[in-house]
Amino acid sequence: MRLNPFRAIRPRPELAARVASVPYDVVNRTEAAELARGNPHSFLHVGRSDIDLPEDVDPYDRRIYARAREALNQLLAGGILVKDAAPGVFLYRQIMDGRAQTGVVGCVHVDDYERNLIRKHEKTRQDKEDDRTRHVLTLNANAEPVFLTYRGRPEIDAVVAGIVSALPPLYDFTALDGVRHTVWAVPDSEGLAEAFGAVPHSYVADGHHRSASAWRAGKELRAKNPSHRGDEEYNWFLAVLFPADQLRILPYNRTVRDLKGRSPPEVLDRLAHVGTLTAAGDATPDRSGVFCIYLDGGWHRLELDPAGIDRSDPIASLDVSLLQDRVLSPILGIGDPRTDKRIDFVGGIRGTEELERRVSSGEMAIAFSLFPTTLEQLMAVSDAGHVMPPKSTWFEPKLRSGLFVHELS
Repeated sequence: MRLNPFRAIRPRPELAARVASVPYDVVNRTEAAELARGNPHSFLHVGRSDIDLPEDVDPYDRRIYARAREALNQLLAGGILVKDAAPGVFLYRQIMDGRAQTGVVGCVHVDDYERNLIRKHEKTRQDKEDDRTRHVLTLNANAEPVFLTYRGRPEIDAVVAGIVSALPPLYDFTALDGVRHTVWAVPDSEGLAEAFGAVPHSYVADGHHRSASAWRAGKELRAKNPSHRGDEEYNWFLAVLFPADQLRILPYNRTVRDLKGRSPPEVLDRLAHVGTLTAAGDATPDRSGVFCIYLDGGWHRLELDPAGIDRSDPIASLDVSLLQDRVLSPILGIGDPRTDKRIDFVGGIRGTEELERRVSSGEMAIAFSLFPTTLEQLMAVSDAGHVMPPKSTWFEPKLRSGLFVHELS
């Protein structure tokens, strides 16, 4: 893996908490507008610039991208964001519910993405790729980092631990959601970057569209430059790399709008033929191969026979695959979960109470609480060159946007 120091554009320390925002893709326009209300420094004005335009403007209108560029220029002109005099690498620690994860912030190479040294596990949508590519090219910058993970190495862990224990942070604040964010400058950027040369692969944990768009933008700028040398800044894109053993994946739960004409007792009868079905004392599965199902005002536990699960198959053995293949498709008629409008997905951060609410309100007919995909499963799928089913992983906490911006020239 190549890791490159970069001249970061970042907030003044006293303004970091006001600038930092949730990523563009975890909120809709209404939610983003509410979060940025009364805060002209919020990076949502760059990442979700549609909040500063009329509601009827198409989300892919050229004015969206022009407004993002204008907002970034305003933050720079006002001294809210400043550009470092020299290239550097940073550490970024997040603490949520008492758990800490510390990543290295730098730039990774577009060719490493193309050569699959940066491995993927999801398909991307063309419209979303196009959107973020236009965003990058209009800003001439990576506005938000990609969340990467790698199999940790003791020598990198030791350097990170030494910096965290010995140096004062650049930023240290707790966001409204209770997650604490702390950033340090790395005194020996080149040394840490060199240590990553021994990391054979990294994996896109969160940000498949951002990474694909950064790669596309870099390739486009390379093709347009008749004097391309290979050392230009557009050959790199912004990322935070976390060791896998520090990360937590939350489940990505499912709800379905109707029971395909069946009554709740009929569905329960069908489920009993899939595995062992009992009344559930808990709404959260305690292991892989177990699903908790909310139907007809109560929770049920469906336990699959472990002998019937081929753990050597990295895709078929995922809980999201087992649920799709044995319940959602044959019993509820959900064909392609990417396109079927009858299914919806609920990130584990919202809890099982959200599943109950959606069913009890009549919005949905049935809900499924899943055991989360593991990091080892994610990496096994990526190493095999496969693509995970849609909505297989939900990472928390999310990276804050606005703490680092990488200019492409």
